[in-house]
Amino acid sequence: MKKPIKIWLVRAALVMQVFSLVLFAGEIYVDSFGKGLIYISWEVHEAIEITAVVGLLIGFILGLTLVRNLLARNSKVEGQLRVASGEFHALLKEHFVQWGLSPSETDVAYFAIKGMSNNEIAELRGTSDGTVKAQLNAVYKKAGLESRTQLLGYFIEELMAKEAEV
Repeated sequence: MKKPIKIWLVRAALVMQVFSLVLFAGEIYVDSFGKGLIYISWEVHEAIEITAVVGLLIGFILGLTLVRNLLARNSKVEGQLRVASGEFHALLKEHFVQWGLSPSETDVAYFAIKGMSNNEIAELRGTSDGTVKAQLNAVYKKAGLESRTQLLGYFIEELMAKEAEV
């Protein structure tokens, strides 16, 4: 398991980068206008520049690490979403079989759960609105439900129950 990056390390790198920004912007100002605010020895100046470069390097490495970790996490979450989507589909299929839905009723139920209107389902399936309505009523009757909202709510409750088991 990867170690999470400590927040204090991120804050320290940001502070060092702000320090570096101020230093290098100040140098540009002095070089452009020939005015120095205070005199410092070249040894101190070099030490400050080295510190600034180290801060920028640490910030760069930290940024790369954070991006790599975020991309890995994103990939993991996408995988989990694919699994959850597959489980939802399996849950639907399992219940449709238990309820004894015909292939047409199964298709109509899938489309209804996806949020499609009766008209959209009819157009997609090449049937009339009345046929879709009759098939949905058959689905509700076989499932012991009364509406599209109850159908969707039924599966949401099933998923939440499965999540609680895990």
